[in-house]
Amino acid sequence: MMRIDRLLLMACAGVIPVFLAAQALDPALLTKPLADSWPTYSGDYSGKRYSALTQINQSNVKNLTLAWISRVSGGTGSGGGRDVPTIVGGEGTSEVSLGPFGGGPNVRCSILEVNGILYLSAPDNAWAVDARDGRLIWHYFWKTKGGTHIGNRGLGMWGDWLYMETPDDYLVCLDAKTGKERWHKVIADLNLQYFSTMAPIVIGNHILIGTGNDLDEPGYVEARDPETGEVQWHWNAVPTKKGDPGIDTWGSLDGARHGAGNVWIPGSYDPETHLYIFGTGNPSPAYTNPPSRAGDNLFTCSIVALNVDTGKMAWYYQIAPHETHDWDSTETPILIDGDFKGKPRKMALHADRNGYYFTLDRLTGEHLVTGKFSEAANWANGINAKGQPVRDVKKDSTVAGSLVSPDNGGATNWPPASYSPQTGMMYVPTSEAFAMYYLTETDPRGAMGLGGKDEVGVGTLGAYLTAIDYKTGKIAWRHRYPGSGGFGGNGLLTTAGKLLFGGDMGGNLVAFDPANGKILWHSRLGQVSNAPETYMLDGHQYILVAGGDTLFSFTLY
Repeated sequence: MMRIDRLLLMACAGVIPVFLAAQALDPALLTKPLADSWPTYSGDYSGKRYSALTQINQSNVKNLTLAWISRVSGGTGSGGGRDVPTIVGGEGTSEVSLGPFGGGPNVRCSILEVNGILYLSAPDNAWAVDARDGRLIWHYFWKTKGGTHIGNRGLGMWGDWLYMETPDDYLVCLDAKTGKERWHKVIADLNLQYFSTMAPIVIGNHILIGTGNDLDEPGYVEARDPETGEVQWHWNAVPTKKGDPGIDTWGSLDGARHGAGNVWIPGSYDPETHLYIFGTGNPSPAYTNPPSRAGDNLFTCSIVALNVDTGKMAWYYQIAPHETHDWDSTETPILIDGDFKGKPRKMALHADRNGYYFTLDRLTGEHLVTGKFSEAANWANGINAKGQPVRDVKKDSTVAGSLVSPDNGGATNWPPASYSPQTGMMYVPTSEAFAMYYLTETDPRGAMGLGGKDEVGVGTLGAYLTAIDYKTGKIAWRHRYPGSGGFGGNGLLTTAGKLLFGGDMGGNLVAFDPANGKILWHSRLGQVSNAPETYMLDGHQYILVAGGDTLFSFTLY
């Protein structure tokens, strides 16, 4: 950890307040527009990632400077310093973090900021950090049984407790003050190749969780009791028994039961209607068309609204019927109140991995707008009467090979979008890439999950930051990031200071003008691995971002 000289001088002068123990999260914060704190995955329930803070704005962003940096480390006995306790839990044997590419932790999560403390996670790890100076407070390490360690989206918080999903499919409850474990509960079967990366979402007395699975097990959302971790309700993304809604959109009951639709990115919540609104993943098998998958395959690749108290579905809108390229529709919907055709409307905005954009009525699921934000996307023949892109079967995986855009990574993916009510635009990290999709297994018995195809990347038109007008679905402006490839950054933040923050492919944290994409400020960090966030503490607004295993905090001096 390194502190800036000015902070050291202030500490010597007694200006910086003495660090206080962690305080409970006031539930009222979760229903208010995002401002001083960052108490949940998207900052608030709306998914906008738009902060009302204005201290840092277009007139002074050029004066933004580094306040502190702090490095975290994973594994047992590696809290980051001799005075930092490491609490060890878990039922496995691993003494080190099993990152997807080896090495140390890679912070890709949303970082909570509550009462002056930051709470962050990476696979098998959680930390508490002083938001004033980056001092590590405690470290929790989970000894894993295995599982996919591709990333962790963050923590949930309820009162004095924190909640974390683990790659080997446990929900863990920690004491926010000390990092000590209260309990852990199994949430899925690791032997069925489930893995759990989602940030738990706390709504009232419900902890909402989801899982991933790259084989063929059904996806689902569950509500858990925050005190005990016991299941309150369970909703499957695909039909699992005769008579279930959507069963007629599958070729067979067995096909539906193994139809996937996993939910691995958090959704948004509308307190007025008590609806939790989220996206579901692709059907399985992902790239082939056996008779068991004949039909639209509900409720995969859909935006779904569930009553948060009962788990009952209020409405759904399917983004891509019978999807065939592993393009999940799990990207977090953004909930806004705005004008639509001259009348006030409550809406949900969604930019999909398949390259298309949608505006929906969030009360009913009624389709309002479809647009195309990926200029390279070539897999659809047009738009049908329901506003859904019509799949071109010639762009499915074929033995001879099909040239398709987007590639498997998608035109967008898990890095969160943002929305500014000042501009009426949604901002989306975007990739314009092509790949050849080859069908390598024509026997459906050998093509479960993600099997049955090979993909070869063949080119890219670049990575972009794309601004979309929600009223029309049209691109308002685009900023192309330097370089010839890569993805369009790791998430975005907008603020009432008329600023848009994001990381580019060159490892820069950049502040843009959200009206036109003009660059106003940047700082080279070497890597930006999560979406920027902001909070207010002791009269100072901070911009926070992670780069691998390091946190960077900026403010005005």
